[in-house]
Amino acid sequence: MKVTDHITNAQGKTLFSFEIVPPVKGRNIQELYNNIDPLMEFKPPFIDVTTSREETIYVQKEGLLDKKTTRMRPGTVGICASIQHKYNVDTVPHVICGGFTREETEYMLVDCHYLGIENVMALRGDARSEQKYFEPTDGGHPFAIDLVKQIQDLNCGKYLHETIESEYSSEFCIGVAGYPEKHLESPSLQSDLKRLKEKVEAGADYVVTQMFFNNQKYFEFVEAAKNIGITVPIIPGIKPIAVKRHLQLLPQVFRIDIPQDLIEAVDGCTSNKDVRAVGIEWAIQQSKELKEAGVPVLHYYSMGKSDNIKAIAKELF
Repeated sequence: MKVTDHITNAQGKTLFSFEIVPPVKGRNIQELYNNIDPLMEFKPPFIDVTTSREETIYVQKEGLLDKKTTRMRPGTVGICASIQHKYNVDTVPHVICGGFTREETEYMLVDCHYLGIENVMALRGDARSEQKYFEPTDGGHPFAIDLVKQIQDLNCGKYLHETIESEYSSEFCIGVAGYPEKHLESPSLQSDLKRLKEKVEAGADYVVTQMFFNNQKYFEFVEAAKNIGITVPIIPGIKPIAVKRHLQLLPQVFRIDIPQDLIEAVDGCTSNKDVRAVGIEWAIQQSKELKEAGVPVLHYYSMGKSDNIKAIAKELF
C-alpha cells in the first residue's frame, strides 16, 4: 500500500514509522531483524531503508595502496523485499542520485516494481567523503527533482529509451526530503521551499523532514509550505540524541540548531548512557507535542539501534 493511502486510512490518527540502515556487507541480516523485532509491536505501516553511495577505499597491493571504489552497504532492494516478506509491512527504499546512473536507477525501480514495492524516497544524496561539494555521477542525475521526474515517467510507462504501453505499469508513491532549517547548500529557507514545491509539482506525493529538535521550526516550515501551495503530507523526522558527540556532529553535518536547554542537559551528563536517557526524554516530549498537533506520521531515524526508539514509542503508541 502507498504511504499516502496509509495516512488517509488512519483518518487523522498519527502513525509510527522508522528508518533503518543496511548492514555493512559481510554482516548477518539477523542483526537487522533483531533491531526491527522490538518495534513491530507499534505496528509501523511502512519502514524506510536507506541507500548508501559508493566509497573510496585503499587496498594494499604489492607494497602499494591501490585506490578502489566500493559500496560498503549494498542490498537496499533485497532488504526491502525481505522485510515485506517477513513482517508483512510496506517498505520505502531510498533512491539517490549520487553513485547511480539513470540506467541503474531504472533497473532499481524495475526491480522494486517486480517485488511489489509501491513506495520510494527520492533523494539527491550526499557528496562523497573526499568531495567538498556534491558532484553528479557521470550519466546520473544532479538533483532530486530529476529523480522524481524519472520515477513519474516510469509510472506513465516512459522508460529511458522507449515507451511501453502496459496495464502493469508502476504506480510508485514518491517521497522527498524537506528541511525545516533549510538545506545546508540553499541560500535561504524561501529558496529551499521553492525547490520543494517544484519537486511536489513534478510528482512527489509526500515529504519527510530532516531531523530537528525544536518543534516550532517544524510548525513554521509546514505553515510556510502551505502558504506557497504545498498541500502534500509533511512528515516530521525525529532523531534522539544518543552520544555527547552529537552536540558537535549534528550541527556540523546537517546545519541544524540544537536548543540551549537540550545542550545544557547533555553537557551535564557524565556518561553516554545518561546522554541516551536525555535524548529519549527530549524526543518523547517532542513527539507528544507533534502528535497532539495532528502530524500524519512520527518518523524516527533509528540508525540501526532500536532500544531508544522503543522507549519513545512506548510513551506514544
